[in-house]
This record gives sequence, C-alpha cells and structure tokens, in this order.
Amino acid sequence: MKVLAINGGKAEVKKDYVWHKWPDVDKKDEKGLVKVLYSGKWCKLFPGNVSEQFEKAWSKYQGAKYSLTAANGTVTLVLALRALGVKIGDEVITTPITFIATVSAISEVGAIPVFAEVDGETGQITAEGIEAVITKRTKAVMGVHYGGYPFDLDKVKAVCKKHKLFLIEDCAHAQGTEWRGIGAGAHGDFGSFSFQETKSLAAGEGGVVTTNNKKLFDMAGLISNIGRMPGKPGYLHYILSSNYRLSEFQSAILLTQLDKFKKQQEKREENANWLREHLSPLGLLPLREDKRITRRGFYFMVLRYQKEMFGGVSKETFLKAAKAEGLPIAGGYGVALYRNPCFNKASLKKIYPDFMIKNLPDFEKMNMPVAEKFNSEQITIPQTLLLCSIDKLKKVVEVINKIQENVQELKNL
Repeated sequence: MKVLAINGGKAEVKKDYVWHKWPDVDKKDEKGLVKVLYSGKWCKLFPGNVSEQFEKAWSKYQGAKYSLTAANGTVTLVLALRALGVKIGDEVITTPITFIATVSAISEVGAIPVFAEVDGETGQITAEGIEAVITKRTKAVMGVHYGGYPFDLDKVKAVCKKHKLFLIEDCAHAQGTEWRGIGAGAHGDFGSFSFQETKSLAAGEGGVVTTNNKKLFDMAGLISNIGRMPGKPGYLHYILSSNYRLSEFQSAILLTQLDKFKKQQEKREENANWLREHLSPLGLLPLREDKRITRRGFYFMVLRYQKEMFGGVSKETFLKAAKAEGLPIAGGYGVALYRNPCFNKASLKKIYPDFMIKNLPDFEKMNMPVAEKFNSEQITIPQTLLLCSIDKLKKVVEVINKIQENVQELKNL
C-alpha cells in the first residue's frame, strides 16, 4: 500500500486547513478605514494626511530619515531610478534571483538590466559578481534582499563607492530586516518596499521609498506628484512626470497594520529559528548565519534542499509530494530570471528601440552556474506560516519527515 498522498495515500493536511488567516484584520483597521471614508479626504493632497503619518512612522521603524509612499513596490523602484537620474541606455546591475518587478522597473526607465552572479549559500548578489560586469555604461546597482535576508551591504556599498555607482536596495521582501542595527533601505541611496497583499506588512497594494538624502527625497516627491512642487500653485508643474501617489485608504491600513507588524516580526523570527533547528537535520538547510544581520524580516523563509538526503529525488518532485500532502511550500520564483520568455530577442524588441538592441546582453544564452544551482535547491516557506503555533509547525516537520521516510515511492515519478 502506498503511503504518500501523491501516490494515493492519505494526505497529512486537509485541503481546507487554515495555517494562518491573512491578512490579519481587526477593529482598529476598520476604524482607520472608516475615519478616512467619512473625512472626505481620500487622496494625499491635504496637510497632515494619513500617508504622511505612515511615512513618518515607517522612517522611525526602519531607521531612514525620509520615506515616501507610492502606488506599489514596482513604481517605487521606478521612482528611485528616475530620482537618481538613470536614463535610457544606462546599465543597472541586479540579481537573477528575484521577482520580475526588479528588472521590469529598470526597463521602464529605458535602462539595461545586467545580471550579476550570486552567493551559493544565500542566493544574494555579491560584490565580486557586481565588479565582474561593470562597464562604462553602468550607472547603478539594484541589490535585492531576497526573502528578507540582506545581501552583504558592507562589500556591495564599498564596490559602489569605488566605482561611483548608485545603490538601490530592493526591500520588497525585507520589511523589518536590519543590518548592523540599521534597517534595510537605510544603507543605499534609496530603499524600496512593497506592501502587496502577501507581504509581511500589507495593504493590498502599495509601496514606499526610503532615503537619508534630502535632495533625493525632494526629487522623488516631485516625480511622484506629477511634477508639483510643495508650496507652489497646484497647476504649475516643474517636470514631466506621472502620478505615483498612494491612496489614503491604503495608508490607513498600513498605519494600523504597522502596530501589529512589530509583534508579528518577533513571532516570525522565533518560529524561523525553531524551523531551522528541526528542518536542518532532515536535509533542508538554512541560509548561512551572519551576525551582522541584527534583525531578520521575512517574505518567505528560504531553505536549501539537499537531494542526497531524499534519495536523489529532484526538488520539483519533492515539492509535488509536499503539495499533495497539503504543505504550502514552494521553490521561489521557479527559474533564474533571465530564463523568462520576456528576455528573448523578439520580446525585447517590443520594448527597446532598435538602436539599443545591440547593447543588450544575450539573455537567451545566459547561464550563471551559481545562481542556477541555488535556484535548483531553494525551498521557500511563506511568511504567514511563520506566524503559526508550534503545533502547526510540528505538522510541517512531520510531513517532510513522512516524505523522507517513504522517498522510494518518488523514485519513478
């Protein structure tokens, strides 16, 4: 008789099982929304608006001098690039282990994405990888704190300083993360956060840029508000730009959710430590420990699948077996970013002018061995699961242990 659910056995977790209800909503959220509703001020155009209240609270929590909300975590990256003066034909170095928004933001300003190799134990962009691909056209580095684990800010900042490059921290996964006691997003020229529904601080959609530079903050504000300048008439526009503003409703949610987030952050770290201890012996290795990471935020917890501990079964087969058992884990974003069809020449010709095509990397022939290996190993546990009780986390360990003990059933799949 087969034991594993993928082969017809009984699943360990029922299909309707709720690991943790998300988003976590209460009466305070409702009250905040209703207050905005009846105020009649739904847009960020009034003194003392809710968006500004959240921006101040976020700056204080994350340790940056200035914060500016925007419609989502993709346009915040665009906003940062534009405020830094990144233009058509400039190159921006980034990582192939990330979500597509990191690179789509680069293409939105007409710049060229250049991928750098990653650290095999953490999946993070490296200073060495960055230096290997710098050219005379390189204008900036967009590093990603993938999963909430920060890239080596000491080394990457040093490379950027050496080569006079801007540094943008893509912190879409890194709400709450700290490096040497300073929050993610407060180390580079800009930080960019996402508050999309699945993030650890969520408002359905939304984002924020952070910076310690007043001139950059003012430029970002000008760009985000269709070229309007504070204190000047509303129909005078000082640059051609778009409207990036976040609505007051979403800002109200963020303001009340931030209070809960601080306690949730502690719970996620506590549970992640518990899972590290119990999953590592089973062949799911945690990312390398680094004492410079003084607080760890999570979009998801990243582990490295050791197939030799599972009889040589591929990660893909393991994930199918885990899904059949009812376990909500995944394999990151599937492939190294350059393997997406949007990077083939036919697709690129639809968004880049002809004169730029010759300067684009040959993405279709690209193969970064360290990134490919890391991607073949990574297992991701969603941040919502890190908010569960220990009893529910024990269920995770039980399922993985069940798969391991019956791995022979997976050999012919």
